[in-house]
Parts: sequence; C-alpha cells; structure tokens
Amino acid sequence: MTKLENKIDFAVVVAVKNANPNGDPLNGNRPRENYDGCGEISDVCLKRKIRNRMQDMEHPVFVKSDDRSDDGFKSLKDRADACKPFADAVKKKDVEKAKEIACGEWLDVRSFGQLFAFKGDDASIGIRGPVSIHPAFSVDTIDVTATQITKSVNSVPGAKKASDTMGMKYRVDFGMYVFYGSINCQLAEKTGFSTDDAESIRKALTTLFENDSSSARPEGSMEVCKVFWWKHNSKSGQYSSAKVHRTLHVQPKTDAPKSIEDYEITVDALDGLEPEIFEGT
Repeated sequence: MTKLENKIDFAVVVAVKNANPNGDPLNGNRPRENYDGCGEISDVCLKRKIRNRMQDMEHPVFVKSDDRSDDGFKSLKDRADACKPFADAVKKKDVEKAKEIACGEWLDVRSFGQLFAFKGDDASIGIRGPVSIHPAFSVDTIDVTATQITKSVNSVPGAKKASDTMGMKYRVDFGMYVFYGSINCQLAEKTGFSTDDAESIRKALTTLFENDSSSARPEGSMEVCKVFWWKHNSKSGQYSSAKVHRTLHVQPKTDAPKSIEDYEITVDALDGLEPEIFEGT
C-alpha cells in the first residue's frame, strides 16, 4: 500500500426528502435540530454509515452494529480477543505492538482510531485516527412533520396494548445537509492509513446511503448529491482545513426550497488547489 503523502479535505452535500436522517432518542426520536432550527446528523451516525459501507466493500471492520455482525462475535471485547496477536500484545502490555496489529487488522481503526479499554484487560490502548468527520447541518431550517400511528396487533398473548395504541413517527419534509472532513497525513503515518484506504473512504462517501434504507429512511429518501475532494500538494497542505471548507457555498435559489434543483452549489477558487467533484451514486 502506498503511503499517504498529501493532506485531504472533503465536503459532502446530502439531500433528505421525507425521511428522518438521524433521530434523537432523548426527544422521542424526532430528527435532530440545533438551537437555530437547522437539522443535524451527528458525526457518530455518519461514521456508522461509513463503517457499513466498508463492510459492504469487504474491508475488515472492528466496530460493527449488531444487525451487521457477520463473524459471530457479540461484543467488541470478543472480537478483540479473537485476534490472537493483538490479545497477546495486550497481555504483555506491549502497547505499541498492539496498536500496530489493530491498525493493520481493521480499516475503521486505522481510519477513525479506537479506544481499547475492556474490563479485565491488562492495558488500555488509545489510537488516534487520521480521518475526522464533522456533524452534518442543514443549510436552512427544517420542517418536521409528525404523524400519529396506531398499533393494529398485540405482540404477545395477553398484552395490554390494543389496536388503538398510539405512537408517533417523524420526518423531515426536505432538507439539504452539508458535512466536512479531513485526512491528516501525520496521523496516517502512525496508523498505516494509505492512499488505498483514502480511496475507500471516498467511495464510501459517494455511496453513503446504499443498503441503509429503513422505515425512517425509505429507499431514495437520502441522497448524496456531490462529494468535493481536495488533495493538497504536501503533508501539511497549502491551506488550513477551515479555509478550504469555507470555499463551498450551498445557497437556496428560492424562499422555500423543496428539491435539489432549488439550490446553487459553488466553490471559490484557491490558488493551486482545485477539488475533484464526484456525483453520488
């Protein structure tokens, strides 16, 4: 694998139509909103989707959701213990060796980092990953529609809930969300993150919502519109990530945008740094 020699910044524009992109469990699973009324998708949610795409691309992944566990392990500790070289290094308290093995074994570990701190282990191991992801925020305030639903059947015999038991379901009518990220070369050196791994991240971003449909997110309701990929000419980059990210502008063309076509997406020019632009699939 080729060593990563160029800092990378990226931005992803996502359209949401009649879906709940990221429910808040502390607020009845309503779509997340900030205090300004703009929609939010947490960075943890986005990393979960990227990990799912890594699995779909047949990369080894350490943090798998229960419904996607395909190796028979019921917990992260079981998965870590099953990697004998890693488990042996932990028992010997050889932290650096354990980090090297974990990063070589799992793509998400060498991408995002990981904390290995399990009860009964002889060592606590923290790994910082080179890939950082910001939360996604909607360009405009969002309208959330609440739909009352009923349960038409009892789950078990003798249950108290009858057919008129009520519940709620929420959706964002339409929202254009944007999130940003970066890949740091210095941290990539420490985890062994390569140019091939960076390409896997890019592919995951362009196909972020494949195999992700659910009742809350019907097929086609979540769409990656564009991925902007800035590859710098050095490890530290010509510009700061903040300056690069500010060059992207997503502006509504109408007072009440209802579709992707109602937005204008532009990028300011930076001397010596042009983004590659990829359409979502």
